[in-house]
Amino acid sequence: MYRYDQYDQRIVDERVAQYRDQTRRYLAGELSEDEFRPLRLQNGLYIQRHAPMLRIANPYGLLASHQLRKLADIARRYDRGYAHFSTRQNIQFNWPSLEVVPDILAELATVQLHAIQTSGNCIRNITTDQFAGVAPDEIVDPRPLAEILRQWSSFHPEFAALPRKFKFALNGAEHDRAVVRVHDIGLEFLRNTAGELGVKVWVGGGLGRTPVIGTLVRDWLPWKHLITYCESILRVYNRYGRRDNSYKARIKILVKSLGIEEFRRQVDEEWAFWKDGPSTLSQTELDRVARHFAPPAYETLADEDAGFTAALTADKAFTAWVKRCVHAHQRPGYRAVTLSLKKTGVAPGDITAEQMETVADLADRYSFGELRASHEQNLILADVKLADLPALWRTARDAGLATPNIGLLTDIICCPGGDFCSLANAKSIPIAEAIQKRFDELDYLFELGEIELNISGCMNSCGHHHVAHIGILGVDKEGEEWYQVSLGGSQGNATALASVVGRAFPAAQIPDVIGKIIDVFVEHREGDERFIDVVRRIGLDPFKARLYGSTANKELENV
Repeated sequence: MYRYDQYDQRIVDERVAQYRDQTRRYLAGELSEDEFRPLRLQNGLYIQRHAPMLRIANPYGLLASHQLRKLADIARRYDRGYAHFSTRQNIQFNWPSLEVVPDILAELATVQLHAIQTSGNCIRNITTDQFAGVAPDEIVDPRPLAEILRQWSSFHPEFAALPRKFKFALNGAEHDRAVVRVHDIGLEFLRNTAGELGVKVWVGGGLGRTPVIGTLVRDWLPWKHLITYCESILRVYNRYGRRDNSYKARIKILVKSLGIEEFRRQVDEEWAFWKDGPSTLSQTELDRVARHFAPPAYETLADEDAGFTAALTADKAFTAWVKRCVHAHQRPGYRAVTLSLKKTGVAPGDITAEQMETVADLADRYSFGELRASHEQNLILADVKLADLPALWRTARDAGLATPNIGLLTDIICCPGGDFCSLANAKSIPIAEAIQKRFDELDYLFELGEIELNISGCMNSCGHHHVAHIGILGVDKEGEEWYQVSLGGSQGNATALASVVGRAFPAAQIPDVIGKIIDVFVEHREGDERFIDVVRRIGLDPFKARLYGSTANKELENV
């Protein structure tokens, strides 16, 4: 993984010192709340419903074991003994006091972590596939180019005050696991018939109040122009994006208002000035960064192991875990493993200090000291020997990290919601827990197959409910918390937005609502058909009829 050089470290250390003085001045009354607000946001500090929240950057989801141990230490000393992994592959602390945040940032800097650009109208954390570098369907490892984008975007003076926040996602595999089409800029790497590396560029995607699937602005961009072309997109956006209305300030609104042809024309016109300028990437620069992501010291192994095979035969629980949580790998004899942060009764994405230390130990023992966070709010050990899987599973199970539900109904993506977030209209965590308890039967979950259920506490869609098979959105209804349900969204190569089924439901009814949706699915399912395929085949009407009764069609006309 990438390691700071002397310049990286100095920049981060000086930012810590700067923010420490800004906090001192604020606490002394030398800075007003309005003056301090942009300063704390530039350092990842939000003021939430009950306490400050500190969001820590985790570039492209990659962490070293010693970094995770530092996070565990911070959780114990400065927070309430746990942290939260978000859908941006970042880490959040929900309870630090404002006074100690400079101390936390100083601790983070000792392990090459920071909170810079995790908030504000700037380029946020660069995200990518959690299986980057090991996925069998990979075309190119996207992490070196993600790191180049991170270095380019960090402290970029021209893009430090954009009309609104800006998000990149990169995918280097045949299957899109980074949801590139719902980002401000989505980048898909591909090769032509000559084997040359290029980029397919999507622009103007995003969820939130106005969900939009991104539009293809360029179907082939030579990789060396990655920065110059992205700069051109950002310059057009920075020049013409709306600043008078934050709800209409994202680049998706600009692309829609101009139309993709006019937007592309303006980008190409801008790009003509920069195309072969100093920001054009060279093979030498790519090689320099790629050396940080060289494959670890893999052993030469057979893609079978007698102990692993015996464990599959002897223990059904282990077999269930392997089926859902163990993934194919490029190297024979190795597998990638997902550690589930979705145990029933625990907020999705939450992890205790003790669990963080266990994961760090597992990473050191079995996966070359590295781990990754996924946008589904789970953790991944990417390089585990087949022979080590039984021992790893036993330790993970004892730590509450081996729930075999990855990709199933209870593997819920969920924002912190009204329990923490000051923007939320409704709570998310209790809804997730109620659904998990209702469907906490593994045999039944396995029979249902893959179902993606996502929950957001407000229209900002931090829980990505728009692209879930089943999406749940918290809404305020005359001061009470209600929940709107949508069906038919999907991620990946066939990214699609879900459709709202009808009027919202009170919180107490949501487990029954999901139960009825599942009943309709089971009744109409043909063989092992997936949930999303049934929804697409039969449409929404059977679900509406079950949820709203015989008067559904008449009532839904007024929704």
